[in-house]
Amino acid sequence: MSSPRLKIGLYASVLLAVFVLASYKLYRRNDGSSPQKDEVLIKAMLQGLSAAHYQPERIDDAFSKRVFDLYLKRLDGSKKFLLQTDVAALSQYQKDIDDEVQRGTHEFLDKSTQIMTQRVKDVQGLYREILAQPFDFTTEESFETEPDKATFAANAAAQREEWRKFLKYQTLVRVSEMMDEQTKKKDKPLASTTATPSAATTSEPTRTPAQMEVEARKRVLKYFDDYFKDLSQTDANDRLAMYANVIANTYDPHTEYFAPRDKDNFDIAMTGRFEGIGATLQEKDGQIKVADIVPGSASYRQGELKAGDAIIRVAQGAEEPVSVEGWRLDKAIGLIRGKKGSEVRLTVRKPDNSTKVIPIIRDVVVIEETYAQSATINENGKKLGYIKLPNFYADFNDNGGRSSAADVKKELEKLKQENVQGVVLDLRFNGGGSLQDAVEMAGLFIDSGPVVQVRGGQGSATILNDRDPRVQYNGPLVILVNKYSASASEILAAAIQDYKRGVIMGSASTYGKGTVQRIFDLDDAMPAEFNSIKPFGSLKLTTQKFYRINGGSTQFKGVIPDIILPDAYSYLDQGEKETDYPLKWDEITPAKYRAWNGAPAIDKLRQASTARVNASPSFKQLTDMVQRMVKRKDDTKVSLKLANYRAEQLQAKAESDKYEAIQNAAQPMTIAPLAFDLRQLGTDTLKVNRASRFVKPLKKDITLREAVAVLKDQI
Repeated sequence: MSSPRLKIGLYASVLLAVFVLASYKLYRRNDGSSPQKDEVLIKAMLQGLSAAHYQPERIDDAFSKRVFDLYLKRLDGSKKFLLQTDVAALSQYQKDIDDEVQRGTHEFLDKSTQIMTQRVKDVQGLYREILAQPFDFTTEESFETEPDKATFAANAAAQREEWRKFLKYQTLVRVSEMMDEQTKKKDKPLASTTATPSAATTSEPTRTPAQMEVEARKRVLKYFDDYFKDLSQTDANDRLAMYANVIANTYDPHTEYFAPRDKDNFDIAMTGRFEGIGATLQEKDGQIKVADIVPGSASYRQGELKAGDAIIRVAQGAEEPVSVEGWRLDKAIGLIRGKKGSEVRLTVRKPDNSTKVIPIIRDVVVIEETYAQSATINENGKKLGYIKLPNFYADFNDNGGRSSAADVKKELEKLKQENVQGVVLDLRFNGGGSLQDAVEMAGLFIDSGPVVQVRGGQGSATILNDRDPRVQYNGPLVILVNKYSASASEILAAAIQDYKRGVIMGSASTYGKGTVQRIFDLDDAMPAEFNSIKPFGSLKLTTQKFYRINGGSTQFKGVIPDIILPDAYSYLDQGEKETDYPLKWDEITPAKYRAWNGAPAIDKLRQASTARVNASPSFKQLTDMVQRMVKRKDDTKVSLKLANYRAEQLQAKAESDKYEAIQNAAQPMTIAPLAFDLRQLGTDTLKVNRASRFVKPLKKDITLREAVAVLKDQI
């Protein structure tokens, strides 16, 4: 019988053959002439989407409207350039884009490019004029920082006023940062030890806010000079790639067009080994946001950069920072990525609107820290096991690499040797990975049977089974998830929940990504006659959907835990349902399976957990903090009066620090690396330190503490 990986591999091969055959007929005009590269690219991509996407869209007026809306959002997400008259002029194309792509033209792209180019020139003169005059930070006025709440300017005068406030805000932020820096540097020695000490040589001169305002405007001017220089480098290929990606994104958020350069970046990320900070970034509403932190990376070890942070400026060490607000994602990544050992300083805006400068020493991602690790927890005479799984890794090329399922099996065996009475499997922040490993991992906890159903756009679902009747671990089990647990994590959690094999605990729901993507090289689908205009890039498209064995999809809704806990990230608008044009939830016929004989008493366990959480000072503080963060997140207007702004920032910083205070105030658990592992490490101090780093943050993890309490209730 073929393995799940082989079945899916054959499926992808069939799709590619369909893709090539279906696309061949497109590449010759009726008059016999050869089409241009842009025409070939759009037609090839649409043909591939029609032939292979899980849910092909009709190329009609509804498709046209989706492309129009999303492209306008990507073209000027900050609403700082286009006027209302420009949007009205472009709106005439709302129902024409479908006709354009079918005939191989792109009038909407050309018109929007023409208008945007002119508006960029207009604003380029505008910001220099505004920054030539000082700002008054004593007047009462405010600036809206959330683009979704802003509107396109009605006319040139309104646009000038919006840019005046925007530039005043940018200058205000820098003045406030300079005031903080001056406070920190007060009394810092500047002279060498051989110089005669004096007031002039032992401390920096104190600058007034007015002096700082002059310097801040100079910095802002440089930032925007660089920004507009970058904009001027956008060429026709860049605009075509952006347009093609928008078309792909209207099918679902995981369907994307990769220009040749972007595909190279994707390949680097997929290897799991690259030099940089180790953060997954995304462009959202004109901002560069942190989507995830790569386990074991420089950012992971530094600890201050978090999912949801918006990167607003980037500095190479002590050099002057460069604003990346409004930048394209690929260019921002190019500035952030760098050689091992070099320093990058990121100025980030936290979700509560506070700002922070985070220095990170770039490094090669430490692959070892992406692997499964385990520890033991001793709690009131009970010995419990803990396994952290950062992702579902696998060696897809069969080069003798490690497998997450095999590693978790080894960790379970070691925990059994330690005579643990229960196990916590931590899938928080696990974005997924190998489907086959998720299936095999579920098999470690259940008898043989179905684990997940996979269905293409046509036909019946394929059931992926655990065929091994052995159960590696049959004791009490808790699986921890949060809203960043996605894909394979959701498959495993759903299977354990459907079999009633363990207790799923965590935030209100998991991410909700229940789809499978395949990458097709467009060059492979092109006839040889187009070799002269290659390369065309690649298309990553959604080809299949996951379904639980109970018939429901993990797509969009995610997995709802059996026990829901207060969560520090619950106020963030993150998840599949928050993306543009996600595929919706649906269900199919359930698979035949039999629930676990020793199913936990979920209702009883939930009641006991709720009582503990309600009585816990730590969880109460966490809940209060989340409510404050929600309020601050919705309050997106900032004061342009310096005194008020600094007071707001001081309050925001105090509130953002409370989560750390909550953790530090918690009663520590007794948790330690496995004795077996420590013996294996011997005198390797690097690995011993890694083991210590692994368990240190877990000791005061209040969510883990509650998972341990639920395990004890089962015992």
